[in-house]
Amino acid sequence: MKKLFTLMLALLTVFALVGCTKQNEPEPVVEPEPTEDNPVMTYAEYAALPADGSATVVIEAYVQAAQSYWNGATLYLQDQDGAYFVYQGQISEEDYAKVVDSTDYSAGWKGLANGTKVHVEGTKTEWAGEVEIADAVVTLVDGAEKWKAEAEDVTALLGTDGLAEKMNRAVKFTDMVVEPSTDAEGNEVAFLYNWDGSGEEGTDSDLYFNVSTGGNTYTFVIEYYLCHEGSDAYEAVRSLNVGDTVNIEGFLYWYEGAQPHVTSVIVK
Repeated sequence: MKKLFTLMLALLTVFALVGCTKQNEPEPVVEPEPTEDNPVMTYAEYAALPADGSATVVIEAYVQAAQSYWNGATLYLQDQDGAYFVYQGQISEEDYAKVVDSTDYSAGWKGLANGTKVHVEGTKTEWAGEVEIADAVVTLVDGAEKWKAEAEDVTALLGTDGLAEKMNRAVKFTDMVVEPSTDAEGNEVAFLYNWDGSGEEGTDSDLYFNVSTGGNTYTFVIEYYLCHEGSDAYEAVRSLNVGDTVNIEGFLYWYEGAQPHVTSVIVK
């Protein structure tokens, strides 16, 4: 009888331990799915919305480049169907460091990112022709694979209506000829510090320069907070001469027409 009682007590102890173990196991983490009220849009759905600030958008895409972090960041995003420009999106500094190649200015940081996938919720707006996402909250998509777009040659589309369809994409322009700009003193130069020549070396100035193809001239820009002083692209523009033939890569930003944000300039 004593042995039977001891056996029953042992079995009860085992059951109790198993029950405690199951209670102490952590619950599996279930990532929230987009709801019917807040679904992730396709690029076509995003493109169909008005850009007057009335439309809330929810998209997921891959970070191709990022401007400097200032309690948030301006991001260049793309997926396989289209591209997005997030203006001053709210992203944590910790997450920002995960989407860029480097935050080390002394290493000649270009602002180019590593293709991390992000979730963005904001408002679709337009400024001077540029369609963008404003008031955006940006978070990383955990576990998603990275993806980088290959720059598309859109040289032949310059001056055509079809170019706007490539807005914000990674693009390239080939065999462009550097045309003169006029500085504040009336001199012809290969580039300007700021759009009107009001900037100067060492003042965080953007660089504006003119290039032509097919008899038409276009203005391209180096955004300082994308490719700062000391980066390959910034220094390449400062070394340009009028008449140089160049190949250019960047993102198809829009300001009263195409005004690409340049990330690479190669003199042929």
